[in-house]
Amino acid sequence: MKTLILAGTLALFSHATNANDIVQIDQAANAMDISQLQSLSHQNQDYTQAYANYRLAISANILGQPKLASTALNNAQSTLEALNNASANAENLALLASIYGMQIGLIPAKASVYGAKVSATLSQAQTLEPNNPRVLLIEAISAFNTPAAYGGNMLNTIQLTSKAIDLFAEPCDNICWGHAEAYTWRGLAKQSSGDSQGAIDDWQAALSVQADYGWAHFLLNKNSEVSQ
Repeated sequence: MKTLILAGTLALFSHATNANDIVQIDQAANAMDISQLQSLSHQNQDYTQAYANYRLAISANILGQPKLASTALNNAQSTLEALNNASANAENLALLASIYGMQIGLIPAKASVYGAKVSATLSQAQTLEPNNPRVLLIEAISAFNTPAAYGGNMLNTIQLTSKAIDLFAEPCDNICWGHAEAYTWRGLAKQSSGDSQGAIDDWQAALSVQADYGWAHFLLNKNSEVSQ
């Protein structure tokens, strides 16, 4: 009995620690703190390590450090591919699909290789957990970035992010990132569809979810400058 109680306690501790680490990674990413993201990528392992490298890749790319971005992205990809080879789950697959998409963004010549991987990985994730909000979010991002000739469209992005936002409102205590991001991508899709006010409303909603979400702040400031 004591063994069962100890095992349960350790499981709960691991569960909480993982959530804590992801919050720290998000905070460092919002500040684009490269050093902190590198440190977090070394301190963690498995999914959390891959997530730290994923956010490191995004920050490094924004800050004009393509070599670091590529290295971090490749490290995240290797970690998640190994995890999925051992035992695939929707969270690993969703993050991996996003990483494949980023590989295309960094090097467009890789589209022929990674485009099919994005589709296959998302399809597997959807089969495992069709109502996982991060799976829907990555599917929405893929729809946004896919040329119309290949099936991408803004309406699909808006519908997918709307469904993800509804699911993000449900209680979460472990892997919980993406809520503010979903509002931000929906705002971008609305902006691309000509709904400027709808975009602004969504970016403000993103900040109501996560007050320090840097991307939403940037988009609101940028559009405020344009309107002046």
